[in-house]
Amino acid sequence: MVSSDRLLAFAAMSFLLIVIPGPSVLFVIGRALAQGRRAAMTTVAGNTVGAFLLVVAVALGVGSIVERSVLVFTLLKLAGAAYLVYLGVKAWRQRGSLRAAFTGEEKAAQVGLRTFWEGFAVGVANPKTMVFFAAVLPQFVDRAQGHIAVQMLVLGLVFNIIALASDSLWGLLAATGRDWFARSPRRLSLVGGIGGVTMIGLGVTVAVTGRKD
Repeated sequence: MVSSDRLLAFAAMSFLLIVIPGPSVLFVIGRALAQGRRAAMTTVAGNTVGAFLLVVAVALGVGSIVERSVLVFTLLKLAGAAYLVYLGVKAWRQRGSLRAAFTGEEKAAQVGLRTFWEGFAVGVANPKTMVFFAAVLPQFVDRAQGHIAVQMLVLGLVFNIIALASDSLWGLLAATGRDWFARSPRRLSLVGGIGGVTMIGLGVTVAVTGRKD
C-alpha cells in the first residue's frame, strides 16, 4: 500500500492544485449562482464521480496515452470547452425563468439528475485534473510495494476527498450570496446571466490554455 509519507506529500500537492480555482470550481460557482445550493451540491457530486473516473483511467494506463498524445489531449480539452460554452449559453437564455427550478418535486428531481451528469461531464473532461493525474499521481506510487493500480486508486480517492470538501465550500458560499438575489425576479435573472457568462468564459479559457507542446 501507499506509505504515509507519500500519502501526505500527495495530499499536500493535491491541496495546492485544488485550492486554485479551475474548471470544476468555476463551474460549481456558476451553477450555485444560477440555480442555488442544491444544484451546486449535485454538481459537486457529479464532478467528483467524473474526477475519480479519471483516476481509474490513469490506473488502467489510459492516462499515459493522453499525457503523451497532444492530439488526444487537445480533442478532449476542446470537447470539454465546447460543452461548457453550450451550458453557459443555455443558462443565459433561461435566465428569465429560473424560478421554475423551485417548483415541483418531480421536475426538481429531473433537473437534479441532469445537473449531476453535467457536473460529471465537466469533471471527467477537466484538463487540469487530467494532466495532474497522468503526470503527477504515478510519481507517488511505490512500485516496490506492488499493486500499482490499487495505490493509484487510493491516491486518487485522497484527491477526490479534498476536492469534494473544497468544491462544496465554494458552492455553499456562492449559493449563500445567490439567496439575496433570489428575492427578486430581476435579481434572479441577473444572477442567472452571471452564471451563464461565467461558464462561457470558463469554456473559452479552457479552450485557449493548456499544453503547448
